[in-house]
Amino acid sequence: MSDSMHSAQTLRNPATNPATTDTMQAYDNALYRKVAWRLLPFLMACYIAAFLDRVNVGFAKLQMLDQLKFSDTIYGLGAGIFFIGYFLFEVPSNVLMHRIGAKKTLARIMILWACISACMALTKTPTQFYILRFLLGAAEAGFYPGIILYLTYWFPSHRRGQVIAVFMTAVPFAGILGGPLSGWIMESLHDHHGFAGWQWMFLIEAIPSIVLGLAVLWYLDDRITDARWLDTAEKNRLAHNIAAEKTTKVDHVSLLTLFRDRRVIHMALICYCTVSSLSGLAFWIPSVIRSTGVVSLLDVGLLTAIPNACAVVSMILVCRHSDRTRERRWHMVIPFLVGGVGLTLSTLFSHNPTFAVAMLSVAAAGCMVCSPLFWSLPTAFLEGRSAAAGIAAINSFAGLAAFASPYAIGWIKDLTGSTDWGMYFLASFTVIGALLVLRVPATLVNR
Repeated sequence: MSDSMHSAQTLRNPATNPATTDTMQAYDNALYRKVAWRLLPFLMACYIAAFLDRVNVGFAKLQMLDQLKFSDTIYGLGAGIFFIGYFLFEVPSNVLMHRIGAKKTLARIMILWACISACMALTKTPTQFYILRFLLGAAEAGFYPGIILYLTYWFPSHRRGQVIAVFMTAVPFAGILGGPLSGWIMESLHDHHGFAGWQWMFLIEAIPSIVLGLAVLWYLDDRITDARWLDTAEKNRLAHNIAAEKTTKVDHVSLLTLFRDRRVIHMALICYCTVSSLSGLAFWIPSVIRSTGVVSLLDVGLLTAIPNACAVVSMILVCRHSDRTRERRWHMVIPFLVGGVGLTLSTLFSHNPTFAVAMLSVAAAGCMVCSPLFWSLPTAFLEGRSAAAGIAAINSFAGLAAFASPYAIGWIKDLTGSTDWGMYFLASFTVIGALLVLRVPATLVNR
């Protein structure tokens, strides 16, 4: 009998074939690496496409505002109104996904939002801008929390921090790839065949979402039992590890009871602070870099890749350490405060591109770590239908921050003529978030 078959049989029958802790750990580590390599690269590609279509309006702003005569307040409202549609449709989408499966839900979401994103190229008036952004949010609702929910089907909570962190490196990777790509498209294709560069950007960057949306239908498996790339022993072990956690989690309760749960409300407030800092960075980094005196759109795109690259390294290292030590709170508190310091200092060096990008890198490295670590908190006590609704409800509430922050920064910039006070506004949420995390009982989430 081969070593792998012996290990599998031992794990299926621990009473008759006792395995050492080291053997079980080694088997699990190899198994979860296999699952991660199967799921994460594809899910990351999907999220890169999603995030690119969500925030490429930040690059479009550098051309479309002058061409369409939009103010920064109009842009901020349009950038943020995306999350009103997101807020209204997120919980129903996630509950539906729990019933019908990830394949149908994610494919529908991706293809629909790609078509709407392409239609952004036809924007002429503020009203059209607002409507398309709202519809884009409604179409994408449920995608991110749906994937978070999907990962809970495969990975136990003590492995989920690093897994979600690796998945969420798709956000900075979207910046690394999307920044230079968006800048290049807008410069090289401007006025090509009568379309402005920002219009070409919306059209071209919608294509990957359509392709990946179709690929979801044949690549993903809804549940562990559906995975043809796993043998029976592997399926049993994965299912056993997930089932072992269910006795400590909230499962089938009414939605009203769930939304009244103080733990869920507390998590929603933390997520609000996390999203406030992230959304501000995502939508305004190109403008902040442009304000330092960088003229070329391609150069702006290349410089935005630097903070995102720093965030990738930070997310992987911090979340890996958090999983290894099974400690969540201080691994969030310190990055929150580091992110706030970076946002604040970026304003002090706003006339020096080198130092401004350096401080934005510090801000991105801190703020972006908080999001994957955050989702280790509520998924430590939510399960099943409660997880589906709870994750979506928390993320929906946080979506209000994603609406409010870009709008507030745009309004502040129109009022003061500078993004400095907008950065201070974002930094305040990192401090509030750190304080809220400290109030979470360690026994609830440190597993």
